[in-house]
Amino acid sequence: MTRIILIGYMGAGKTTVGRELAKELGLFFYDLDWYIETRRRMTVKQIFDERGEEGFRQIEYNMLHEVAEFENVIISCGGGTPCFFDNMDYMNQQAETIYLKASPEVLYEHLRMGKGVRPLLLNKSPEEVQVFIREQLEQRRPFYEKARHIIDVNLMDNFEKISITVDEILKALNIKKNG
Repeated sequence: MTRIILIGYMGAGKTTVGRELAKELGLFFYDLDWYIETRRRMTVKQIFDERGEEGFRQIEYNMLHEVAEFENVIISCGGGTPCFFDNMDYMNQQAETIYLKASPEVLYEHLRMGKGVRPLLLNKSPEEVQVFIREQLEQRRPFYEKARHIIDVNLMDNFEKISITVDEILKALNIKKNG
């Protein structure tokens, strides 16, 4: 039975890497935010708008405890998931946890190029977003660094480098590559 949970700041590539890793290992892939949206029939932004961050985090906690019971899965979590309740300790008990670590500058570029709506970044100027990322990353670092494995993803900007990141994860977990 394999269970791997990817954590890291928004824009670190958790969903992209998670999908590739799941494909490589023949496992199911779940993005926790998408799972929440499917189960609640609301977007994360709608949940934030309706219930605030505290309400969202409670739902996220419940859904994490649901999906982390699944077998043979790769799960990518929202950037804040490890930082609330006992989520990080729980994830370490349930799975191999991997922190996809990137610098504030790289995260900013990924988020700037990304298409998704990020409720915590709405209505901020580029400079405010950069400051926000730096400050929040510093606050979250102690939680992220509790992961069993840390993989540097600063150079992950194309498909070939995503593949290299997947290989690094497999090596860290001592899993032989398929094919």
